[in-house]
Amino acid sequence: MIQDTYAYAQELVSKMTVEEKMSQMLYQSPAIDRLGIPTYNWWNESLHGVARAGVATMFPQAIGLGATFDKELLNEIADVISTEGRAKFTAYSEKGDRGIYKGITFWAPNINIFRDPRWGRGHETFGEDPYLTAELGISYIKGLQGPDREHLKATACAKHFAVHSGPEELRHSFDAVVNKRDLYDTYLYAFKRCVDEGEVEAVMGAYNRVNGEPACGSKTLLIDILRGDWKFKGHVVSDCWAINDFHEYHGVTKVVEESAAMAVNNGCDLNCGNAFLHLPKAFEKGLVKEEVIDEAVTRLLDTRIRLGMLSEYPSPYDNIPYSKVECKEHIELSIEAARRSVVLLKNDGVLPLNKKEIKTIAVIGPNADSREALIGNYTGTSSEYITPLEGIKAHVGDDIRVVYAQGAHLFKDREEALGEPNDRLAEAIVTAEMADVVVICLGLDASIEGEQGDTGNAYASGDKIDLELPGNQQALIEAVKRTNKPIIYLLSTGSAMGLKWADENVSAILQTWYPGARGGKAIADVLFGEVSPSGKLPVTFYESSKDMPDFCDYSMDNRTYRYLEEKALYPFGYGLNYTKLKYSNTSMNKEEFDFTDEIEISTTITNNGDYPANEIVQVYIKDIEASVKVPNYELKGFESIFIKPGESIDLAIKLNIRDFAFIDDEGKCIFEPGQFEVSIGGQQPDERSEELTKLSVDKVLININGERQEIEY
Repeated sequence: MIQDTYAYAQELVSKMTVEEKMSQMLYQSPAIDRLGIPTYNWWNESLHGVARAGVATMFPQAIGLGATFDKELLNEIADVISTEGRAKFTAYSEKGDRGIYKGITFWAPNINIFRDPRWGRGHETFGEDPYLTAELGISYIKGLQGPDREHLKATACAKHFAVHSGPEELRHSFDAVVNKRDLYDTYLYAFKRCVDEGEVEAVMGAYNRVNGEPACGSKTLLIDILRGDWKFKGHVVSDCWAINDFHEYHGVTKVVEESAAMAVNNGCDLNCGNAFLHLPKAFEKGLVKEEVIDEAVTRLLDTRIRLGMLSEYPSPYDNIPYSKVECKEHIELSIEAARRSVVLLKNDGVLPLNKKEIKTIAVIGPNADSREALIGNYTGTSSEYITPLEGIKAHVGDDIRVVYAQGAHLFKDREEALGEPNDRLAEAIVTAEMADVVVICLGLDASIEGEQGDTGNAYASGDKIDLELPGNQQALIEAVKRTNKPIIYLLSTGSAMGLKWADENVSAILQTWYPGARGGKAIADVLFGEVSPSGKLPVTFYESSKDMPDFCDYSMDNRTYRYLEEKALYPFGYGLNYTKLKYSNTSMNKEEFDFTDEIEISTTITNNGDYPANEIVQVYIKDIEASVKVPNYELKGFESIFIKPGESIDLAIKLNIRDFAFIDDEGKCIFEPGQFEVSIGGQQPDERSEELTKLSVDKVLININGERQEIEY
């Protein structure tokens, strides 16, 4: 019985030729039969379900999962994903299929910070806040990898390390220049916690340079910080073909052999791409030493051993049946996640809809009956898709007539190739005039916002050029408004849009994200009051993009709620519901704290309304007396609670001294004694949130004593 998997990996590596070792550093790793090592393809995706390998349960896109603010839910979803991934891996392997997207090394989660709403890949993230990203990332990682580090259920990969959030068009040549304060304050925080607390097995490097060094070959990032300061023991994988960028676009090397050697020598173990095919030549030239290759291959083999891929160390997960794939329980969880992800941004009282008062509903818009608007990117196949139109029809049955019009193409000026501009507009107006209420479904899909090369958005490589609706969508909603019918606006996007006109002109707005394969059922449940909306914004909705910093500027000044200088349209952490919640009896466990004291805030939440609700209780900290620039507010605690009408729940949230520290200009984590404001409630403690909700949060001023000192990051 093998007791030490790393020692076993070292033993196997010692029996390999140098050529065999280097072959194991390719994402398509060939078998070494004499050592009992089977062939394996490392490349698989699981952003919101097992992707690109046939049927699987499809959950809301990651940004929608971020809107749930629910750590337990993320853990449960990730556990489902690894269950289905395991079932597929076992079944496919038995049939001799060990190809791409069939493995159990998943390249997720994406824990980059969604610093700019124009970034096309932002919907792959959990949002703009480092703390929220860390908490949800840790939960996802633990759910995916399972409770036993020595017998991994699957492996997670924190990506893209680091300082990576667009522009997509420039990512292969871009140098993300960032100061030390923003580097540690914003861009590295979630990675550090996912390494320390999540014990993530893998980290993927980014395409771009960071302060002059290509991320997949950065001594600063991979050697000094990741393996040095953070003591990371797992393996590092390059983003796909990123190492070729070293010589082709970044110009830091001249030929591919130099690029491959630079990556390996700086801690990159596995190559998604073809650069490591040239490692033998780099080795012959003396650019890389065998002991460095040994370390890399040992790390990779240790992962495979603990996943149970070698017969000498079997996995307890080998017997998960294929019947678990898209089973009833998993589908129900995906629908519940979709319900929980919906954010109610505005409601003048029209919601929830009362079926007894409606005879005809008009469902209008290019995303009303679109499967693409359900799924996002990095997606698998569902056995059933339920669009908003289908969900509404199923919910009302024969009791209410549902009429439909597309109204506009998603981004073109006409639907039919030989049609005239706005060739679907008249139909939409006629349809709206027939109805008692209009549900208009607008936004984007992953063909417009997404990764460079994956989208048809050639003019911006997957990024948005501004925050406006594409094509004739704005003209459509304005035309429907002129019918004077109540409008419920469903916005299907993975990012913040400019909603100032809608905020002033429609009755209700629901941000539905990309809600997963059966998202239309969840949306109907929210519209008709089967559930109260509970999602909170994981990103800031700005009034427009005209005053936003340059997209290429990686300074956090005037970015995200933490450093925003003007009022947001809809703030981070904001979201309405159908019930009436009250916070009371808020207090700290002490009024004066010493550096080593336990710090805890407690409150009572009472549901005085008629609807049960999932409330997201949020704790923010403001350093009142900091000697350096600090964020406006910082989320430092949150809990999701289910509360019935008439029920009161007492809740306490613990904080630690790291939550009260700041990052200085040298990138040091500093605790400075003084006065702090701690707030707790269902929203951020800013004026705009209070204006929108007509509610305020409870705030407590505390003093923490001690010496000014550097503490652990």
